Amino acid sequence: MTVPFHLGVRAHDINRCPLPQLVDKLKEHGFPAIQFALHKSFPESVAGLGALSPGAASYYGDAFRQAGIRIAVLGCYVNIIDSDPARRTQALSDFSTHLRLARDFGASLVGTETGSVGQGYTTDNFTEEAFQQVVESVTAMVAEAERFGVTVGIEAGINHPLYTAQLTRRLLDEVPSNNLQIILDAANLMTVENYLQQEQIVADALELLGDRIAVLHLKDFTVLGGVITIVPAGQGMLNFAPLLHYMKYKRPHIHGLLESTPEANLNDSAQFLRRLYDEL
Repeated sequence: MTVPFHLGVRAHDINRCPLPQLVDKLKEHGFPAIQFALHKSFPESVAGLGALSPGAASYYGDAFRQAGIRIAVLGCYVNIIDSDPARRTQALSDFSTHLRLARDFGASLVGTETGSVGQGYTTDNFTEEAFQQVVESVTAMVAEAERFGVTVGIEAGINHPLYTAQLTRRLLDEVPSNNLQIILDAANLMTVENYLQQEQIVADALELLGDRIAVLHLKDFTVLGGVITIVPAGQGMLNFAPLLHYMKYKRPHIHGLLESTPEANLNDSAQFLRRLYDEL
């Protein structure tokens, strides 16, 4: 029997609309799973990330659950290595709130990128000091996750302190807890210097991170004007076959989530990936 392809979507890539309409759109596209960041999809329900209530969590969680839609990733976009101690403390507190309420949402994994030690891009992110700040923050986050029986999902990004699969593997080794898992986005590992070696980069990531990958983000990239530009899946240069092969044969039933895919492109991108998955 062929293992089904569990393809979902980042909910806030769908044009903002009332909850019943969002649910209908997800069902119409056949998406059984989402990455859900409440403050991005429904900002009126979140006065502040730390003010998130159990009532709000259960309201949205129940709506998706009743529709048969799984929150594969509860998104909490915070800068866990902010150079300002007060802002970093607030970011970790906001993340802890999401960990505490994950079960009310019906989610088991709360995800974020590491953020930046500066405001936006800075080469300071590529230092050992920045990496150690990631270790310190993630250690605290994982300890909190263990208390609530949920999981922290960390995503690597090319301009962040975790900008390679090798550094991501090192983080897993330095924070030895199964409550820490990885959200793998292959496009996030591409640069204008390395994209021609993408097959080796993806192979290394799948080998090094293996069964510590909890979810895959599926988006594409191209190179325009000497810059990596993100495009919907199927419109760029990324070879998705190794990723989908991993999903189908190495980690059956793992969730793959479309990301940075405008609503107008969802159908085409989903068809492209589903067809490729079926052909493997």
